[in-house]
Amino acid sequence: MAEKHLGTSSRAVRSAAVAVCAALALTACGSTKDNASEGGTGGDGKVGVVLPLLTSPFWQAYNDYVPKMAKAEDVDAMKTVNSDSDPAKQITDINNQLNQGVKGLVVAPLDSAAISAGLDQAERKGVPVVAVDVAPEKGKVAMVVRANNKAYGQQACEFLGGQVKSGKVVQIMGDLASVNGRERGEAFRTCVKEKFPKLKVLEIPAKWESDAAASQLGTLLNSHPDIKGIYMHAGGVYLAPTLQTLKSKGMLKKVGEAGHISIVSNDGIPQEFDAIRKGEIDATVSQPADAYAKYGMYYIKAAMAGKTFKPGPTDHNSTIVELPNGNLEDQLAAPLVTKDNVDDPELWGNTVK
Repeated sequence: MAEKHLGTSSRAVRSAAVAVCAALALTACGSTKDNASEGGTGGDGKVGVVLPLLTSPFWQAYNDYVPKMAKAEDVDAMKTVNSDSDPAKQITDINNQLNQGVKGLVVAPLDSAAISAGLDQAERKGVPVVAVDVAPEKGKVAMVVRANNKAYGQQACEFLGGQVKSGKVVQIMGDLASVNGRERGEAFRTCVKEKFPKLKVLEIPAKWESDAAASQLGTLLNSHPDIKGIYMHAGGVYLAPTLQTLKSKGMLKKVGEAGHISIVSNDGIPQEFDAIRKGEIDATVSQPADAYAKYGMYYIKAAMAGKTFKPGPTDHNSTIVELPNGNLEDQLAAPLVTKDNVDDPELWGNTVK
């Protein structure tokens, strides 16, 4: 999805995608209905689903969606397996699933590079894999189901730059061993440098760990009590410790109050929406946990049936792109949610439940 489309109405974007798709009807268009090529038959068999962790509300939401979306897509999904934030355990989990005779795997990689060992083992056994949320650096997958993480950092930067004209802002980063953490951080840093040169970016490498975020933010605020903005790479793990740390220092001021620190996040979980409504944070870029589960199941069903896809606009408000390593990625829409649209589910793909 082009970055300029992520914050617009889903109906408007869908119309634009359909128009582009019509214009490209004789070339390569990524519609999941009209442009899938079939290289086999079937699509039946057990599917293993490997989660990265379950300590984040985002992954808890995804985990809840998996059986519902599996049923909707007619996929025989096994009970999810939790890798507990351990890349080595995740490879063991994949091998265990393969040894149980699964015909497909839907995996949310913890480490973009380390996951290749599991992908290679699946390929040797002829089992297709769909990667969710994180794109592997090496190894073959049938599809990556993921939002545009560079757009996450870009949107967060543009929103925060509109709120804070000058001074210090901090980004609480994810694990830099993950392409998600790297892309969000680099995009935010580059955008600030190019568009908001009066802002100074301070960084916390928190590795998706709430305790690390809390301790490092506390130390940073002691040295820099004049911080004016915060960008959290993942509200699922950073929201609670960030708000608690600010509160403990008497620095948690609501939007509109003197001394308010502008905060923008990533994830789009109910806790973030509540914080937006309360005025504790300003915005979040909403990852579609429901769509991650839905299209993870859709693409593994298609891969098991021998179907392949091409780059281009899809029929579900996204764009399939080819990655440098040759894998395809369906970049799902992840729009900016603020107080103006937090209660308007037509505008973004996640759930307010």
